[in-house]
Amino acid sequence: MFAKMKNIDAAFRYVRGFTMLVIVGCMAVCCYALYKSFQTVRMMQDKVYILANGKALEAYASDRKDNVTVEARDHVKTFHKFFFTLDPDDKVIKANITKALYLADDSAKRIYDDLKENNFYSGIISGNISQTIQIDSVSIDIREYPYRFRCYARQNIIRTTSIIKRSLITEGALRNVSRSDNNPHGFLIERFNTVENKDISAETRK
Repeated sequence: MFAKMKNIDAAFRYVRGFTMLVIVGCMAVCCYALYKSFQTVRMMQDKVYILANGKALEAYASDRKDNVTVEARDHVKTFHKFFFTLDPDDKVIKANITKALYLADDSAKRIYDDLKENNFYSGIISGNISQTIQIDSVSIDIREYPYRFRCYARQNIIRTTSIIKRSLITEGALRNVSRSDNNPHGFLIERFNTVENKDISAETRK
C-alpha cells in the first residue's frame, strides 16, 4: 500500500513538473509572438504603398529632420521662381506673385508693394518685357533655428531690343509652419532681403 502511494506521489510530481514546463513554454512562445507582432507593425508603419497604373509601389516614411535641408532648399527655389518669373501679362504676374506670397511673410509683401508703387509691374506689361530666373545654388544653415539661407541666381530680362543678364543674391530665414496645398514644404520665409542685384552683361537682339 505504501509503495503504491509512493508511486502515485511520484507520478503526480512528474505530471505537475511537465505541466509547469508546458505552461512556461507556452508563455515564452506567446511573448515571442507578441514581440514579433509589434516589431512587424512598427516596420509596416514606416512603409507607404502607392497604387500607380495598377501596381503597388512601396514608399518609405522618414522624419522631417532627415529631409529638412532638401525641402528647405526646394522651398527657397520655388519662391524665387514664382516671385521673379514675370511676363507681360497682368494675370500671369498676379498668379505667380500670389503663389510666392504663400511661401513668405510680410518682408516679401513689402518688396512687392514697393515695386508696385514704383510702377515696376506696369512697366513690365507696357514694355512687353519678360523676366526669367536661373537658380545657381541655395545654401541652408540648419545649425540654428530659424534656418538661415542665401540664394545665388541669375536673371534674364528680355526686352524687345535687348537681353540684360543680372546677378541676384538674396537671403532670409525659414521657420516651420503647417503644410498645405499652397505651402507643401511647411516653411515660411522671413526677413527676406536682396543683397545684390546688378547687371552682368547686355546684348542687342537681332
